[in-house]
Amino acid sequence: MKNKEIVVQFLLLVHIFAAFFFSAASCQSDSSSSSVVVAGYNMVVHAGSTMVLQCVSGRMVWTRDRVRDRQRVVHWDMYRDYPDYAMERVVDMFSAGDQRMYNSYNLGRVSLNPTAFKDGNFSLVIKDVTLNDRGLYSCNLYHIYCHLQETVRIQLNVTKSRRKEQRFWDGQKVVYVVLLGSTVVLPCINRRTVWIDSSNEEDQQVVHWDRQSPGVGQDHADRLVDLYASGEQRSYGPLFLQRKMNISNQAFAVGDFSLTIRDVQPTDQGMYSCHLHHHYCGLHERREFQVKVQPLTESKESAKALPAEEKDSTKAESPPQVINVILPDQRHQSVLPLAYMLTSLLLLAFIILIIIFIMRRLRAKGLTSFLRLENLCQRFIFFIQCCLFFRFTSTVINGSQQLRRV
Repeated sequence: MKNKEIVVQFLLLVHIFAAFFFSAASCQSDSSSSSVVVAGYNMVVHAGSTMVLQCVSGRMVWTRDRVRDRQRVVHWDMYRDYPDYAMERVVDMFSAGDQRMYNSYNLGRVSLNPTAFKDGNFSLVIKDVTLNDRGLYSCNLYHIYCHLQETVRIQLNVTKSRRKEQRFWDGQKVVYVVLLGSTVVLPCINRRTVWIDSSNEEDQQVVHWDRQSPGVGQDHADRLVDLYASGEQRSYGPLFLQRKMNISNQAFAVGDFSLTIRDVQPTDQGMYSCHLHHHYCGLHERREFQVKVQPLTESKESAKALPAEEKDSTKAESPPQVINVILPDQRHQSVLPLAYMLTSLLLLAFIILIIIFIMRRLRAKGLTSFLRLENLCQRFIFFIQCCLFFRFTSTVINGSQQLRRV
């Protein structure tokens, strides 16, 4: 019973430790949930050098092309089963509401909701369905400004029997089986702000750099600089004022937010993170840089004159002296403690088996002799364990001392 209680207590401690560990990990993940880490780098630089932390993203480029009505577009495509799944453009529409048909046969028969970019309903309406309308349809949403694309696929089949009309999911897409000559609406609904609202396209873009000193958590990171698409820049601390750290003035024009650090010193070590936020486009990314600085190694020995510069330059050069140093084989020395331990364990197991065998034989003969022998065996086993422990400890200490001498 005592052994069972000890095991239960041990498992309880393990459970408590695991719960504490995962709760701490979850708290840490929640603290960094505002952005997703898309890249991580380990950088080692020499003191006094110039370091560039690359942080580039084309999705953060601020475009001013004055074509905001044409930066969002939806188009429907159809893939026929024959020949070779050829793609055919059905209709497209820009955010201004202008629709363009690619087949004159579909004029007045196929249409989109004119207010799709206001209410988020991009469904395709097909009237008087024919057998020629069968195929795989795809609703494609493009946002040129945000570099976004979303696609919805629907399979359309046509039947002549009303009893066969149905809608189901085949594991990859929705399948519509509609009656010949009827009207069908292929759904494509997306009410995300990025598709139905363009009032804040040029707002809410910000990039900032943080730095965590060694041993400091992310929640206590120091802010270095904030950059806004409007051109405003907020620097924190004296590093930017001294021009030690710098970011290009054309950052939002080219999408390059790299941080340049001049005259790197050991005090500049730590975790640097570049945070990219475009709230309108839904972009929240983070790039991390673990920076370590190595001091410059200078030779302490004074320069010595070459043999040719000696007073007597006519003397023949003496052959170089070679000193052979024989090092002991460290592999065998590192293996010896392990061999001693395994041999001792095998010997102990063999002795225990012999004792168990003798105890069983005596148990059948008499209880008194059995109890006496059991007490004696317990003391003997304890003595052997102590001997093995001290033997193993001394072996490990001797092995480590020999390795240090080598």
